[in-house]
Amino acid sequence: MGTIHLTQSFTVTEAESFRRSCQQAFKHHENLEEVVLDFTQTRFIDSSGIGSLVICHKLCESNQAKLRLVNVPDQVMMALSLTELDKVFHIERLPALPAEGGRSKRGWSNRGRYQRALGNLPGTHPSVRSKAKRALDIVGALVGLALTAILWVVVGTIIKLDDGGPIFFAQTRCSFLGKRFKIWKFRSMVVDAEARKSEVVNKLEGPLFKNDNDHRITKIGKFLRRTSLDEFPQFWNVLKGDMSLVGTRPPTPNEIEEYEISQWQRLNVKPGMTGEWQVNGRSKVTSFEDVIRLDLQYQRKWSLMYDIHLLFKTVMVLFSKNSGAM
Repeated sequence: MGTIHLTQSFTVTEAESFRRSCQQAFKHHENLEEVVLDFTQTRFIDSSGIGSLVICHKLCESNQAKLRLVNVPDQVMMALSLTELDKVFHIERLPALPAEGGRSKRGWSNRGRYQRALGNLPGTHPSVRSKAKRALDIVGALVGLALTAILWVVVGTIIKLDDGGPIFFAQTRCSFLGKRFKIWKFRSMVVDAEARKSEVVNKLEGPLFKNDNDHRITKIGKFLRRTSLDEFPQFWNVLKGDMSLVGTRPPTPNEIEEYEISQWQRLNVKPGMTGEWQVNGRSKVTSFEDVIRLDLQYQRKWSLMYDIHLLFKTVMVLFSKNSGAM
């Protein structure tokens, strides 16, 4: 058994060091049967820390070793619960501290209390805690859903007449810290598109997938994608809080399985319906490194006024000849 003691703040620098420690543990102890991670000192973990835990878990599985997390404090448990990794890892928590009225602070089943505690974490990206950004999202989502209801009558009828399949398409994507959610779109591909993905050659580098000549796209789907009308149902995701009007590109679970630790930083904010990747020529972005660069650039530049700037810029892009889906 090997024990690794984690630091107080578990972010990208510490996560890289932790990954190396895991690798060295198996290199120097070929018959290692269990890895124990001691979180006694840890008080904050971001998406890079989450990513390093996922990588360590895969490393343990490949070496047929067990992974156990001990002395996990509430702050870390919140992040693990949000991403549902508490269902994957064997976790032993720190003893619960007494709360008001003698009740235990242990457990985060109350979503409202959980969200309030998350918003108070000092290391969380300010866009996640911003009440003004959330207010903008709610107002924008309500307006967008009203427009979506109108579009549903026309677009839904055409989709049904085209092949008789479902109007909407749902796909699992990853939000803040890697939390999984169902993203909604007007269906722009054939019904069995996911099963036929192997028929299409990927034209992008890295874990992203795209081909401008994808034969699975329907005739109405080409129009919906060119005008971005297929994305209007995502206003529901914004209203629920899984997404924001402006943010980073929402990745699929398969994508983040291939991430390096530093690339997990793009999950420090909520994904958006639009963002740097869209207003800077999303159809022309063919490198995953460029996507990462644009996403991290958004995090550095973020402010409420910058979000508004990107929203206006998005409208201009949609009416240009260079508009296109990704």
